[in-house]
Amino acid sequence: MGPNTTPSLKQPALPADELVQTLRDNPACASWSGPHGGVPPFDRIAVQDLGPALRAAMQEQLAEIALIGNNPEPVTFENTIAAYQRSGQSLDRASSIFSVLSASMSTEELRALEEEIEPALAQHSDRIIQDEKLFARIEAVRASLDASAPTLEQRRLVTLLHSRFARSGARLSPPQKEELSRINQKLASLYSRFSQNVLKAESAALFIEDRNELVGLPASLVDSMARAASDLRKAGSWALVNTRSIVEPILAYSPNRELRKRAFNLFASRGDGGEHDNNQIIPEITQLRAQRAKLLGFATHAHVQLEETMARTPERALSLMHEVWKSALGRLDQELREVREIAAREGLATAIEPWDVRFYQEKVRTDQYSVNEAEITPYLQVAKLRDGMFFTASKLFKLSFHRAPGGSVPTYHPDVEVWEVRNEGGAHVGLLYFDPFHHEGKRSGAWMKSYRDQQLLDGPVTPIVSNDCNFMKGSPGQPSLLTWVDATTLFHEFGHALHGLCSNVTYPTLSGTSVSQDFVELPSQLLEHWLETPEVLAQFALHHETGAPMPPELVEKLREAQNFNSGFTTVEYLSCALLDMELHLAGEVQIEPSSFEREALARIGMPREVIMRHRLPHFLHIFGDDGYSAGYYSYLWADTLAADAWEAFLEAGSPWDEGVAARLRAHILSAGNVQEPLDAYRAFRGRDAGSGALMRQRGFA
Repeated sequence: MGPNTTPSLKQPALPADELVQTLRDNPACASWSGPHGGVPPFDRIAVQDLGPALRAAMQEQLAEIALIGNNPEPVTFENTIAAYQRSGQSLDRASSIFSVLSASMSTEELRALEEEIEPALAQHSDRIIQDEKLFARIEAVRASLDASAPTLEQRRLVTLLHSRFARSGARLSPPQKEELSRINQKLASLYSRFSQNVLKAESAALFIEDRNELVGLPASLVDSMARAASDLRKAGSWALVNTRSIVEPILAYSPNRELRKRAFNLFASRGDGGEHDNNQIIPEITQLRAQRAKLLGFATHAHVQLEETMARTPERALSLMHEVWKSALGRLDQELREVREIAAREGLATAIEPWDVRFYQEKVRTDQYSVNEAEITPYLQVAKLRDGMFFTASKLFKLSFHRAPGGSVPTYHPDVEVWEVRNEGGAHVGLLYFDPFHHEGKRSGAWMKSYRDQQLLDGPVTPIVSNDCNFMKGSPGQPSLLTWVDATTLFHEFGHALHGLCSNVTYPTLSGTSVSQDFVELPSQLLEHWLETPEVLAQFALHHETGAPMPPELVEKLREAQNFNSGFTTVEYLSCALLDMELHLAGEVQIEPSSFEREALARIGMPREVIMRHRLPHFLHIFGDDGYSAGYYSYLWADTLAADAWEAFLEAGSPWDEGVAARLRAHILSAGNVQEPLDAYRAFRGRDAGSGALMRQRGFA
């Protein structure tokens, strides 16, 4: 299939009686039954259910949209905006289940369905956006906003919907709409191919047959590798699985330089060459995005993406990035000098390579702070830290978490736990699906997913959210242990979950995490801070063998070393954000990914010993969908808010201050997208956030 062709997506419409039967009986789109307003029927869904469910649900929503557009009654908020909010409920259910299984239980059959259905879903979205009758009614409500939408939330909803329809091509001419839809369908197909290539590359594993090659690695890591090998039907060996939770500890602990090199190259080369090569897909994506931006009247894709964010323009985002980059690079230069010195003392006769840096960083940390990752990890058990994050939510927001009785809520994998969340009075708040471990068919990384958004439109609908990670599971009878970075990830994703669980809005479009990309990371990055509090560490950082809490002297060492390697971690992340923005400001320029990456990193002064946290061929944030494209800067932007918000607690005298926690919940966690993020933050903090707190937090001040 050439770059300018799109598969035929025409599907015969189901007869009315068959449509009704499919929507009622197909478990992938039928109404959810069971406790708490219904739960996804993972125990009854087969992959072959998904395609028919999605197609029927799309047909149903188009019929609902036609009813709105053809309504002969005068236009009102209720018969237009509220009616639109009620449409597509079957599709919401089917899409949710499809995306969960695609991310966590991928199979060849599912991947084939993705390639077929993703362009069809893109076309479906375009048909709604481009519906002239629907948009005319939205414009009519927008024209008489104060009279049509009397509440703040209603006015916000109308304004956002009108803007999103207009920005997505609702005002284009028919030929332009057709061209836009072609681009969107092609992009959907490319995103699917890119993601599948990364997933297939990550399914590769190195099997180690000689235990002596693993000398120096923590016993818990070796046990996890043995379990992984057994799961991959290679019992008796040890699997170096191509996931960050395995690779980074090997890079940090292994004195076997050849093993470090093999692990590094396996991880760094995902999607870069071979049968799962993404280098031909990347330029197609960037050019199509540039063409789409031009069609929509924007200078570049970056300008499209940032128009409704806190940053507003690429220039403002770049200004913050360059301010931090200069300081981070200076700090990294000092850190690399220390790494080279200790490597030379230990007899390394050659230049430091990227697969050496973490190994010698650990030695520097031991040398400077008398603490290393191997000393910390025995205290970081997944189950205990899960309880620690629940404790944090209880103490801050008066939420309690109760394990759903076995079998009462179906799951898609035996590792998944389901927790009911209740408020201070014992009333049901929502459900949390907790899926912490790597398993076959699961994409890499960590994420929060909303299965069902909170809303009050036609009565209370409670949220269902998930936290998904890729930690390595311990051997049978052994606890699953984490690095400090993994433990931070656990709390980070839980911050997103709380954002969804605490939502208290009327309309689903405004619910939970449905906020701008550079604001959505605020709750997650803020919650990371509670991991390091004495209250959490004393109660939940318990040694997996003795049960003893992390000693106060070790806690103090952690505190003293909190900015250790801050230059490295900032540069590793920020290089990705800078290249993401440069890539999407380049317009329709034809790029070659390898040379672009190499030359762009040289321009910004990237040291040869450090690579991007996500190289372009596996950069799912920006090429797996539109999500974080030209928006990877969001983590830094939100961290300026998170650092400032954390100082609000410190200024109040305690990380557990009830007044600050109440303001955080009222103006950030519960408020969804009911007001502009800047106004929401001002309501919480009483002022804007500058970069000072971020610089202090990272030791760059």
